[in-house]
Amino acid sequence: MLTGRESLIRLIGHRRRFLPNRQSLLSTPAQSSLNLCNGDTTGGFAAEGSSQHENEVSENFKSGERVGKMSTSGSVACPVCGSSIRDEDYVINSHLNACLARGTKRKLTQQTLLQLNFCSASNDKTSYSDSDLKTNLEENAIHNLSNSAATEEKHNEQFESPLNFLSTESPISDENKSNIKFKADSSSSFNKDKMPKFKAVTSIDDIFGLTLDTFIVGRRFGDEAELNLGMMITLQRDPNNVKDPNAIKVLSAYSGTCKVLGFLPQGLAHYLSPLIDKYCLSFQFHVLTESFASLSNDSQKLFVRLHTRKGPWFRMSNICYPEILDSQEAAKGLSATGYIHLFDSVKMLRKSGMEEVLNLLTVSELRAISSTLKKKSKNGTRKQDLVALLLYSYKDGLCPLLPKLVLDMTGPCICISSTAESLFWRVQRLFFLNGEQDLSAFLLVDLGRVKYPTYNCIISDRIFSNRSGLLAYEKAIEVAQIMDESLDESNSDLVLRCIEISDSLIFSSSAERSPSLTFKSVDTFSCFSASWVYSKVVLLGVSFLEHERRYHDAIILLKRLLNGFTCDGRRGYWTLRLSIDLEHIGLIEESLLIAENGLLDPWVRAGSRMALQRRVLRLGKPPRRWKVPSYSVSIKRKITEVHVQGRPLNCEIGTKSRFYGEDGNQCGVEQLALQYYGGEGGGWQGIHTESGIWLTLFGIIMWDVVFADIPNVFLTRFQTAPLDLETDNFYIARKNLIESHLEKVQEGMAEEILIKSWESNIGTACKGVNWERHSLSDLRAAAVCIGGNCMASILRNLAQDYRSWSSGMPDLLLWRFNGDYEGEAKLVEVKGPRDILSEQQRAWLLLLMDCGFNVEVCKVSPFRLSS
Repeated sequence: MLTGRESLIRLIGHRRRFLPNRQSLLSTPAQSSLNLCNGDTTGGFAAEGSSQHENEVSENFKSGERVGKMSTSGSVACPVCGSSIRDEDYVINSHLNACLARGTKRKLTQQTLLQLNFCSASNDKTSYSDSDLKTNLEENAIHNLSNSAATEEKHNEQFESPLNFLSTESPISDENKSNIKFKADSSSSFNKDKMPKFKAVTSIDDIFGLTLDTFIVGRRFGDEAELNLGMMITLQRDPNNVKDPNAIKVLSAYSGTCKVLGFLPQGLAHYLSPLIDKYCLSFQFHVLTESFASLSNDSQKLFVRLHTRKGPWFRMSNICYPEILDSQEAAKGLSATGYIHLFDSVKMLRKSGMEEVLNLLTVSELRAISSTLKKKSKNGTRKQDLVALLLYSYKDGLCPLLPKLVLDMTGPCICISSTAESLFWRVQRLFFLNGEQDLSAFLLVDLGRVKYPTYNCIISDRIFSNRSGLLAYEKAIEVAQIMDESLDESNSDLVLRCIEISDSLIFSSSAERSPSLTFKSVDTFSCFSASWVYSKVVLLGVSFLEHERRYHDAIILLKRLLNGFTCDGRRGYWTLRLSIDLEHIGLIEESLLIAENGLLDPWVRAGSRMALQRRVLRLGKPPRRWKVPSYSVSIKRKITEVHVQGRPLNCEIGTKSRFYGEDGNQCGVEQLALQYYGGEGGGWQGIHTESGIWLTLFGIIMWDVVFADIPNVFLTRFQTAPLDLETDNFYIARKNLIESHLEKVQEGMAEEILIKSWESNIGTACKGVNWERHSLSDLRAAAVCIGGNCMASILRNLAQDYRSWSSGMPDLLLWRFNGDYEGEAKLVEVKGPRDILSEQQRAWLLLLMDCGFNVEVCKVSPFRLSS
């Protein structure tokens, strides 16, 4: 597996069924100087004409003209670069993404950009001057609000949006937001998916008769807790609000009372409040969209059932749950509100979903349909072959009756809508803060299968400071998933395309880049930024390029990572790989300089630092370097080697070595080494664990430290570790607590702490702790024999740099007692007949020697038969 692949898989978690940004990501030209791809890499998802808009530059756009100037019918002017682009939503969005990604000088502020009306102009061309820009925006604000409400808002610090199935962008919600949509009383409305054509407001009468869709925020500050469908709502200015002078209250209009329900979103109120003050406008609204909680119990239960299944397509005849009284009515309720799509007619099936519905059929049903249509598969009778045959015939127009035959066989089918799927994916991601947990976590807790630790959630900061940060993070997760899927499918072109996209977007926003440049941000929430996700995709791309021997491209990417993330614990590995790749292309002097400069970087630590020191000693021999570094004596220390011979089972190159053990059973080199050390090797006891036992000891002994009351590290009740465990902030925020705890360990109280923590927390989920693999007796023996000093040293290293020290430990941990309460321990790295000690492994062994451990290398080789 490529380096970084496993980490990326954990980051992605459960793969999404729908990727809303996939088409735009793969079709928009990446603003990267790398030319990794040749040919089409969109995987068939690029929209026609998506690459042409870059060349459609308006010759008449002058520096003094403003953004509002439109071109001829069928095109609009880009508010960023001034290019004339086609009047199509997809082309406009793609072009804007490309302009903002390459850093083109903006003609307007972001706030103004979001209020623009991207629609074809009438024959009367309009332009805005600097003097009348503000006035014109104010007059057009009432029209543009509906556009801005469906758009990412720069100044909106709330994560609120209703489940609006007319919108192409799925919303997010939080505990302070009412999941509703309300609109002004009006007899006319327009389709939000396509902006209407209208003229500027010239009188107060022009304001009436328009629809305004929005939502309520700040519900926790309101007087009423519930909102009902059809409920009347009014607005009231709140100029004395200390938080926002433009604040607008949302009031209940029932029973003559004026109870506060909440407030309008800040970005919306910013433009609506001047209109209310200037024209003395009054608004009356009513609740229009139902929330999920307003659905019937059967509908809610059915959706949760469907969401947790593989799906997203299901046959209604196969849906039957004991807790749902009427599945048909529940499905109709979900279909009416847009949570699912119901396919019960041939016409609907012809439009979309033919391939998905065919996959719902069994092999026997597919054979029956093929026999009816007199179609025979030449490739075989497997399910995928039959589906491919029917699809090919249907697309060629040879099987017009296929939809009717399929629907007669399946009956009505349902599919979870992409909007609802995206919404629930977002809710789960925001709640669990990872992609591996889902709604089943609640069930596992209720059944007693999983027990989470007890801790206090002290929340004072937000992970995402604004909506744009969350949307950028979700987009980066999509790129990571496409990258992972491309590697599974061995689609090298699409892999290279994902690398280019990540490289172009990783530093496209200064707001995204800033968290990586400050200690505090990188310590806590940096892993929830788009730049962090893109950096992981780029790192996996580096491994891919190195595997393809494209070292020049890998070097470019590594240099960009090092230049962009100046405060990051991963810099050590990046620097090491850069030095190695430079050596691969023959640039020995530059490789040496990179290694030497890396040793001056405070973020280069642990094994990477040792590996760089060894590279400097190896590459920096005279005449390149005459002065011997001061660390040369420490690095050149000899590591004890032990040679063990065994009877081999296989000697094939490229396969894992297998031997016959002392008991005659087959075993690996690690088990053979354990048998040797348990016998003639000195009567040692031990286990093959690598880093497992060390993480278990750390979690149990340091339990009270790990789950201490620290702000903003525990945000839900389903965490197995604090959010800052793998950051520098873990040690910094708990330094006094950690050091006082390690003093007890150093004084020999590790076994006592271990026993007490084990008895109090056994079976409770904790990151790194394996309750089943390691028994209490083994852990007690290891703690006693390791000794207080060595145990405190390794625990301190894990607390200071958990990410670096949580992997790469030697294969075996051995111990033996010299008396009742005294013993000794040994760490052993085992190597097979064709294995050699890597630079990184050698660096780990030297570091462990510095911590006071007894380490050695055990080399296993086959018996040499005499002639």
